[in-house]
Amino acid sequence: MTTSWAAFRAAEPDLAGTVQARFEKYRHHVLATLREDGSPRVTGLEADFRLGELWLGMMAGSRKALDLRRDPRFALHANPGPDDSMDGGDVRVSGRAAEVTDPAVVARYVDAAKPPEPFHLFRAELTEVVRVRVEGDELVVQSWRPGRGVRVVRRA
Repeated sequence: MTTSWAAFRAAEPDLAGTVQARFEKYRHHVLATLREDGSPRVTGLEADFRLGELWLGMMAGSRKALDLRRDPRFALHANPGPDDSMDGGDVRVSGRAAEVTDPAVVARYVDAAKPPEPFHLFRAELTEVVRVRVEGDELVVQSWRPGRGVRVVRRA
């Protein structure tokens, strides 16, 4: 089961706002895809929250784009930043990347984002959102999955 960023944001606005702010704090993040042999590929990526969705844009013919075309599963981890403060916590999203080829949708995205062309455009369809942070002496893990809401686990 997957859901759009817009649906996640409507269901869990507080967590969605925190996660989006964490991704928007830095430009570059880490995307994990699956190679043809099933092994992981980890590459840099700029996450883009626009038009109510989370978009993954990549250079035409890039290995990560080809990975996602073959197997759409991905994980995207927010840049932890240049220091060890982890301000806002550690966040990641996982799901399936749906390639967008509809000319009208791509045109709307190009008008809004002005990406270098040519490019592949994928819309994130979420299966999990996780935020990990420290509160006092506890590690707090918030996780969300479609249809299950937010689960909070505290570890001392």
